[in-house]
Amino acid sequence: MDRRKALKNMGMALGYTVATPTLISIVQSCKGETVLEWTPDFFTKEQGAALTQLVDIILPKTDTPSASETQVHLFIDRFADQVMEKEQQDFLKMSMDRFLEKALKDSGKEKAADLTAEDLEPVLADALKATKEEEVSNFKSIKQYNEAIAEGKQPLLEDGIARFAFANNLRGMTIWGYKTSEYVGEKVLAYLPVPGEYIGCADTKELTGGKAWSL
Repeated sequence: MDRRKALKNMGMALGYTVATPTLISIVQSCKGETVLEWTPDFFTKEQGAALTQLVDIILPKTDTPSASETQVHLFIDRFADQVMEKEQQDFLKMSMDRFLEKALKDSGKEKAADLTAEDLEPVLADALKATKEEEVSNFKSIKQYNEAIAEGKQPLLEDGIARFAFANNLRGMTIWGYKTSEYVGEKVLAYLPVPGEYIGCADTKELTGGKAWSL
């Protein structure tokens, strides 16, 4: 597999085109960073607190570390800040606001920083339970919304669709960030340090035990 091509395709699947050095730079900046009180670059502190809990709902701690333990929340924050275009940043903020508004309303709380995993999980589950047909309709509405924004209009997007957009986007970025983290790259995926042994012709199962290659 061409790792650079796979990385590019992963970004395109999420709606982003990312230069490999840029992504590596972001990953390296998160590696091994320990913070007692995280101050996000892109999100507000309250949004950052909710984000940290959300990534762990998506990828909780099992026999491998949780998403936040591998600094996925830092990765997403820096990716949004350093890579996303202005229109993508605005859409992410808008859709996250709609998502958190729903969580606050359902929980009866006033501040996003006070939201717990128990408050956030049902909102995330509801946003992601769309059928295939509903997903197609949602993506069509999202596309039309973004096209209207690009034309300088002020379109409306239903709250449910905005929450779906945020949850779906967050899930993709969480998995992406987790798979590019140092721990997962070296301990979970098939890892070959550079320089390494070159084997021209061999069965993938024999080389990696069926694991995907670490990026």
